[in-house]
Amino acid sequence: MKERSLRPIFSLAYAVLCLFCGSAMAQIVAASAGTPDGLVKTITSEVLDTIKQDPDLRKGDISKISQLVDEKILPHADIERTTRLVMGRHWRTATTDQQAELVKQFKDLLFYTYSGAVAQIRDQTVEYLPFRMKADATDVVVRTKVNNQGQVIQLDYRLEKKGNDWKVYDLNVGGAWLVQTYQQQFSELITQRGVNGLLEFLKQRNLKLGGKQ
Repeated sequence: MKERSLRPIFSLAYAVLCLFCGSAMAQIVAASAGTPDGLVKTITSEVLDTIKQDPDLRKGDISKISQLVDEKILPHADIERTTRLVMGRHWRTATTDQQAELVKQFKDLLFYTYSGAVAQIRDQTVEYLPFRMKADATDVVVRTKVNNQGQVIQLDYRLEKKGNDWKVYDLNVGGAWLVQTYQQQFSELITQRGVNGLLEFLKQRNLKLGGKQ
């Protein structure tokens, strides 16, 4: 897999952080984390407040940014389900140990990507599009538009209800869904190198992103 093939992924992560940290406070006053759209707005409020109150975050302190991502963003994502969807038919051919390692490496990839994107947050704003869902719905899409210095980016969340909580498992940026983007790239690599080859790629990529290589 060539380095350039990962660019859509990093663009996606940047857009996600635009959503989390660029909305107007008036839009989130009445947010409720018990609903999918309320969860998105609540996360936005918490992350934005944290960045405003901490000058080290605004300066790009990587340790604090990493802590922010780990505590405020990743807990609301269903990384295991996303990994299964990204792997597609290859998930069933992976061993139990390989599946566990795939989830770990995929989570680390998103962690490092989101951490890098936080440092780029400036004055982005977000518009929440009208949201309606059936009372018994368990799978929904929350649609938004992010204004990034004059550039409008479509950013949609796909969430699933797990117990009493809503979890994000897919994202759409400008018409490109995260699962589909990764699925194509990972499938190509698995075809060439097998599941272990994919794992080795992810490990090396995460080492580089973490500054350990």
